[in-house]
Amino acid sequence: MEADTSRDFLQLPLFDQRRPQLKLRPAKALHHFRELLKDKENTEEVFYIFEALPWRDLRKAGERFLTSERGMDLRVKEPNLPTILDDHAALRRMPEGSLAHAYCDFMEREGLTAQGLVEEFERFAKDKPKFHDQFQWYMNRMRDVHDMLHVLTGYGRDALGEACVLAFTYSQQPALAHLFIGYMAGLNIGKQVKSSAPVLRAIREAQGLGKACPRVAELSITELLPMQLDAVRARLNITPAMHYRAAHAVWQSMGVDPYDLLGKKAA
Repeated sequence: MEADTSRDFLQLPLFDQRRPQLKLRPAKALHHFRELLKDKENTEEVFYIFEALPWRDLRKAGERFLTSERGMDLRVKEPNLPTILDDHAALRRMPEGSLAHAYCDFMEREGLTAQGLVEEFERFAKDKPKFHDQFQWYMNRMRDVHDMLHVLTGYGRDALGEACVLAFTYSQQPALAHLFIGYMAGLNIGKQVKSSAPVLRAIREAQGLGKACPRVAELSITELLPMQLDAVRARLNITPAMHYRAAHAVWQSMGVDPYDLLGKKAA
């Protein structure tokens, strides 16, 4: 699908009617969340939770965007975000202080690639039916902006940072799975590390930040990349995450590494 030319893409149906209507299955979501707690890096469990707690109006939102002038324009200009985002040589040629440089810094520091998330999803979906429609591009795009949201918001890949990004994303892509994982993760953090850190307030704050921001998956990423990071944040109404920073400060004052809340590194 992602290798199709623009002409091939336009010949595909907007929405493959064989796509199943996903249903809410809270018990299944809870089961996979418990599995996720055993291994935070097991991304496959996240995909199962999203199957169980879907965005009910996803089709409506996707079709509205795909049939818009901007949607069709982006499909031609940005047919495959991972290809653009993983070309760090090209991104590094953009101005110092730009979103492009901040993105490269984040991904290189964390040892991540945009294609890596695609491959995680493909492993999960290898035995599932394949659908060839324009809607698939929209779904891929929502997945592929995840790490960009970390950069735009300033949330790290610590447990609270991931929970906050999910809460932010809920306001952009309202699948109940985002809120479920985000708040359940927050409750688990509070259970594991007793402190005055404003964990749930940080997650609620992230939800509000996402609501104030235009839907990032529907924006031109190539237009944003050369811009100064502060200018991009101002344009998207993304303000500093104060409660997230406060939570980190509390943990650090206790001698607790926010990126290692359970002391696994020391162990």
